[in-house]
This record gives sequence, structure tokens and C-alpha cells, in this order.
Amino acid sequence: MLFGALFAAYLLLRVGAADPWPPGATILDLPLGLLATFVLILSNVTMVAGWSALLRQRLALYRPALGLTVALAATFLALQGAAYSDAFGRGLYPSTSTFFALYFTLTGLTAVHVLGGALMILYLWASGPGFWKRAPQQLLHRVEASGLFWHFVGLVWIFLFPLLYLI
Repeated sequence: MLFGALFAAYLLLRVGAADPWPPGATILDLPLGLLATFVLILSNVTMVAGWSALLRQRLALYRPALGLTVALAATFLALQGAAYSDAFGRGLYPSTSTFFALYFTLTGLTAVHVLGGALMILYLWASGPGFWKRAPQQLLHRVEASGLFWHFVGLVWIFLFPLLYLI
């Protein structure tokens, strides 16, 4: 609901803007945004690979897949940090314009969700082998639930990227 409200606010503010709305690609680092998008989509693939490995009872494949998911999440966060650093270096802050207020709010909130999801996945990665021995079905369900959250984060970004960078 929070992201839905923020998307609605973005659209209403954009439509009602007195000044021309800047195309994101002209003021944001588009290649960096594309790379971040690719990294986040790839992390969704590795998350599915980890869940699938558990489903097939192949614990040896589970940990590398989830470890790679966490590494890709960290890469995404580093790319977001680089995008922020680039914007700040050019004097672009949330107070610069309505566009940047929304850009930093939407991407910052996404980054918080990526961090939270990565920490959850890291916990499942670390506790997985012991958990598997005690309650394999519970571990499978927890990985599936965290995967659903992770896919939601990726889906939100798939809508955010064109909204902020392309349109």
C-alpha cells in the first residue's frame, strides 16, 4: 500500500506540475540504472534457484544460490549508493525539485526493502543447514515466503525504473 500511495503521488504530482517534468534519462545515470535493474532481476533468478534446490532436496545448491542472491542485493545497494553519490556530486538533492524529492523517496524506500530482504535471506542462508536437519518443510516454506517478498521488491523496481529513468 505504501508503494501504491507513492506511485499515485508521483503520477499526480507529475501531471499537475507547473514546470516541464524532466525526463529522468537526461539527469540520471541511465547505464547505472540499467545495471542496477539487471542485477536485481538476476537476484530474483538466484532466489528461485535456491528455493528450487530445497524443493529438490539439494542443500548443496541452496546455499550458493542464496549467497549469490545476497551478493547481488549488496551490488544493487552499492549501485544505488553510486547513483546517489553522482546526484549529490552534481548538487541534486531531494530539495532540488519535486522530481528529486520523489526519486530519493522511491529509490531510498526500495533500498531499505532490499536491505531488509537481504538480511532475511542471509539469515536463511546461515541457518539453513541446521534448520534443514530439524524441519526441512519449515525451511522450505520460509525460503518460499522470503522469495515472494524478494520478488515483490523486484517487481516494484521494474515499475520504478521506467517511471524514473525513461518516461
